[in-house]
Formats: sequence, C-alpha cells, structure tokens
Amino acid sequence: MHGAMDLARPMSLDAARERAMSLPLADFDPGDPELFRADTHWPYFDRLRKEDPVHYCKDSMFGPYWSVTRYNDIMDIETNHAVFSSAASLGGITIRDVPTDLRRESFIAMDQPRHSAQRKTVAPMFTPTHLDQLAISIRKRSAECLDNLPAGEVFDWVDKVSIELTTQMLAVLFDFPWEDRRKLTRWSDIATTLPGVGGLVATEDERQAELMDCASYFARLWKERIDQPPKSDLLSMMAHGEATRDMDPKNFLGNLILLIVGGNDTTRNTMSGSIFALNQHPDQYQKLRDNPALIDSFVSEVIRWQTPLAHMRRTALDDIEFRGRKIKKGDKVVMWYVSGNRDEQAIERPYDFLIDRARPRQHLSFGFGIHRCVGLRLAELQLKIIWEEILKRFEHIEVVGEPKRVYSSFVKGYETLPVRINA
Repeated sequence: MHGAMDLARPMSLDAARERAMSLPLADFDPGDPELFRADTHWPYFDRLRKEDPVHYCKDSMFGPYWSVTRYNDIMDIETNHAVFSSAASLGGITIRDVPTDLRRESFIAMDQPRHSAQRKTVAPMFTPTHLDQLAISIRKRSAECLDNLPAGEVFDWVDKVSIELTTQMLAVLFDFPWEDRRKLTRWSDIATTLPGVGGLVATEDERQAELMDCASYFARLWKERIDQPPKSDLLSMMAHGEATRDMDPKNFLGNLILLIVGGNDTTRNTMSGSIFALNQHPDQYQKLRDNPALIDSFVSEVIRWQTPLAHMRRTALDDIEFRGRKIKKGDKVVMWYVSGNRDEQAIERPYDFLIDRARPRQHLSFGFGIHRCVGLRLAELQLKIIWEEILKRFEHIEVVGEPKRVYSSFVKGYETLPVRINA
C-alpha cells in the first residue's frame, strides 16, 4: 500500500485516535479503504476538520488528491460547476481513477447541459404519484420478506433483508427478469469493488468482463423495450427518451451502472445501518418503539449517520485558491460526505444518533445541488415502509456480532450483519 498509513493490522478506535493525533498531517491518507473496513476513519476526519479542512495527500493507492472535510466547504465545491467538474472524461466521481479507455459517461459523471437532459429522462420514476404506486408493492414485498425470517436463530440481515429487498426493488424499477434479479446485486458490487483487494474479482480485466455481461444482458432488454410502446420502467424511459435513446455503448453502460449502484448500495447499506444504529443506541430504539410516528425523522437520521457513500469526487478545471489552499487545474478534489455529516460547526451533536432531531434532513448523504440523488425520495420511502412493517412484527432485532464492513472508501457499507429475532 502506498503512503505512510500501513493499516494491515486491525486497530481499536482508541488506538486509531492516538495514531491520528500523532501522525503528521502530511502523512494523512484518509481515502485508505482499510480505515473504512476497520471503522477507524473517524478520528482522521475529526483532526482534518479542525486543523487542515482542505488537505492535500501527495501519495496514495489512488494517486494524489485533495480532501474537503467541512460541511459548508463541501457545499461550496458541489455548487461551483464552473471550476469543479464531474465529467467521466476527467476521471468522474470517485477517488479511484478509471483508466482512460474504460471511462463511461453517466449523467452523474457529466457536466451541464448534458447532465440535466439525461437526468430528466428517468426523473418521472420518482414523482410523488409514481412513488405512491410503488409504495403498495414495496409494502407487500417487505411484509413477505419479514414474515419469512427465521425466529430465534442467527442469520445475516444484509443478505436476507437488505440485499433481498433492494434487489427486488431494482428488478421492479428496470422491469428486470425476476428469477435473475441477484445479477443486479452482483453487478452493483462488481462496479464498485477494488480488484484484487475487495475479494470479488482478482483483476480489472475480470471486472470489465462481468460489466460487459451486464451490458449485453441489458442490450437484449433494451431491444425489446424499443419495439414496445413506452412503459414506466427505467429502461423503457431511457429507450424512448430523446436525450438517452441514442446513447453510445459506454454511456449506456455508465447510466445502467449508476442506476444499479444508486438504487442498490445506498438503500441496502442504510437498511443494515438502521439495525446497527438502533442496537448501538438502545434508548433510541425504545423511543422508536414507543412512538412510531418518529419513523420519518429516524429514516433521515440513519441516512446521515450511515452516509452510505462516503465521498464524491470532482476535478479542477482551472487553478483556484480555495480556503487559502492553491488547487491546480487537473487536481482531484474529494468531498468527504462522511466527514461533513459529522461536522460540529454544521450539525449539533453530530456523533449522537438522535431519531427526533430538530432538522434531521440536514445532511450530505444525498449530495447537494444539481447532482443531488435523483432517487432520494424512493430511498426514504423504502426505509420508512420496512420500519413500519418491522415495528408491527418484532419487539427487538438484536445484533449478535460485529458487522463485516466493505473494503472501500466510496461505498460505506456492510458485507454481513449477524442478527437474531427473539422468538
């Protein structure tokens, strides 16, 4: 591993805090995925917000990059499209640079005006009227999933509930063959994993081979949708949309991956995070049981607390002085949502999990500005419904072991979470 932070051995949070306070700031590499797998990234960001809120890491496994760690600074970067670009051709939206020949445009990895034209094509999926229709089937599937859970025995919440429900939802959104729906989960994981270290694929070539399988599977479905009248699924919307029907293959796959990851990873990891957060804060769990009317604010709080995507990245189009630091044209700038959501200057008691916060929607988990998550209302709806159904059925879902976290500084999530529902 590059840089000075060799974190191969597991470390307690206290030891991590000690390390974060003693390490010279020049040696900080907050994007090291091991920090996130070990859940020891917090003290590094605490120190950066206090001492070096716009920090330059000169060497890492992802090359050099800037870290922006304060809430309001992140908002300023998000809204300055003249200087900070999301374009795939410059490297896109994650800390990991994609080799030039493998870069694929998606509307999140585009600048204006093309960004809004493509985004508008899928926006009708997330209108209030359409969400009301989706809510009926979400409730039915949530109830079925929960009713089939094994009472009294330990099982993996991630696989049995979080993955299952989000994958079913994705299959509905794409009108994807039901029996093949777990392919969507696989492609989502493949799209964001780090080859060789994430455990899913050994090489970049293997990853690309699986993503091409994804592209060819969807190309078959696309041909079917083009020949049919427009329907209300994402694929049909894109096949018939003026800004998307003539996408080149790279843009097509780019948008597919964006919608699969956006619809899968974020909700899945917040669903797991909600169980974990309540177990770590039993007083809040009791508060929720006593007053289910708090579900709406609980959902927003858990999305903040989990921050399912730890960062988004931009590339500087010009030299700029930002908060006294000289960012050069072409520099990679990483906006750490996970840090902004713990910024004491913006959020009161940010480390506390409080399901009845005065302003629970004040968080950065969905991004901000024109690139704000297009499906955020659907994500909130899925979480709201699953918790309404959980509270009707179960007094307590108990976490019985440490979660296994994803090796990634982009997707902040859980591979496994062992739980038991007391019979």
